[in-house]
Amino acid sequence: MDKLAGMEMFVRVVDCGSFTAAADVCGVSTTMVAKQIRAIEERLGARMLHRTTRRQQLTEVGQLYYDRCLRVLSEFSLAENSALELQSSPQGLVKMFAPISFGYQFLVPELSVYMSLNPDVDIMLTLENKISNFSDGNYEIAIQVGSVNEPGVVARPLKSYNRIMAASPHYLRIHGIPKHPEELKDYSCLGISYWLTPNRWDLIGPDNQLVKASVKGRFMSNQGNALRIAALNDCGIVLQPESILQDDILQGNLVQVLPEWSYKPTPMFLTYQQDCRPSAKLRSLIDFIMDRFGME
Repeated sequence: MDKLAGMEMFVRVVDCGSFTAAADVCGVSTTMVAKQIRAIEERLGARMLHRTTRRQQLTEVGQLYYDRCLRVLSEFSLAENSALELQSSPQGLVKMFAPISFGYQFLVPELSVYMSLNPDVDIMLTLENKISNFSDGNYEIAIQVGSVNEPGVVARPLKSYNRIMAASPHYLRIHGIPKHPEELKDYSCLGISYWLTPNRWDLIGPDNQLVKASVKGRFMSNQGNALRIAALNDCGIVLQPESILQDDILQGNLVQVLPEWSYKPTPMFLTYQQDCRPSAKLRSLIDFIMDRFGME
């Protein structure tokens, strides 16, 4: 028999003054009430109530048990109310995961807006390009590039970001400007170290023409900003999201290479575990990210 239900019934009997009154309030039989009280007494090995024909009086042990039951039930009620409150209003810590370049360039500025709108929500953001499984418990929500195959995970499509190529004016003056992706093999191309095919750039050109260009270079990194800085220092041709390179291009520090070509669109998803009742903090953050980065 459930101990918490027994505590609730015991308190009800004491407050109502009799088994019959408690049964009427709870909508159960007097026999059921007596059974629950008897189970408590047998489990504890002590009489809780002095039974008379008119009223139940607490024994010394019963009084102690009654006082403690009130505390336990109060804490239980507080725990449930706190959980319900957490479900109804965004509050608490959200652990989040995102790719490095996208995270610091796009996500962090938007998360600052989210936190200003939700002052009771804190965010712990991990920026890595290789994601672990949700089952590891390191995060609750993630932005993932590429396919999502983990079972029990919701994957909502986000906008793909456009990657372009650029190099410094000095590098291009020395080595010349490529006219076609197939010529990239003769240049130093700054590699993205975590790609499965770092020596190949799949480029989309006019009329959606696809060229799988062979590339090579002496410098690789897992961080887009490091590759950008290498390009600014005349190390070769960089392939990164347009928004990361556009300021340098506008200022003349970099020159776009093969402007009619860009890296094939890479799918990106907002992911989280399936939950029939996600917390308010997760619901609000999911809605916010989909509003900012979701497919139109």
